[in-house]
Amino acid sequence: MQGIVTKVRNISKSKVYWKRKGNTMPTATVTSKGQITIPVKVREALGLKPGVRVDFYKNADGDFVLRPKTGSIMEMRGCLAYAGPPMTIEEMHEAILDHAAELDRATMSDAVESKSDGEAA
Repeated sequence: MQGIVTKVRNISKSKVYWKRKGNTMPTATVTSKGQITIPVKVREALGLKPGVRVDFYKNADGDFVLRPKTGSIMEMRGCLAYAGPPMTIEEMHEAILDHAAELDRATMSDAVESKSDGEAA
């Protein structure tokens, strides 16, 4: 979008208006359900398509900013705590299999464990 955006306060009505030199700013109305339709020009500028999620951020001025949620898997780095050294994929697979075997042993009944091979429980 081109032009300069300025914030203008109408003191008599205690409302804040936004002016953009050259063109009018796109606007939207909030429905009784708290929903808005994002104007076409804004959707196009942000590259928003149906089904795209958006995030709202509060900036340093206290205003909210709308951004499309287009994250990378790399943004998830560090979200799971692991204090040990880096592991290879093979080590991860082995750890998963070991844990699955441990859970399997823990859920077996005593009757199954006491039977010899080939006997039914």
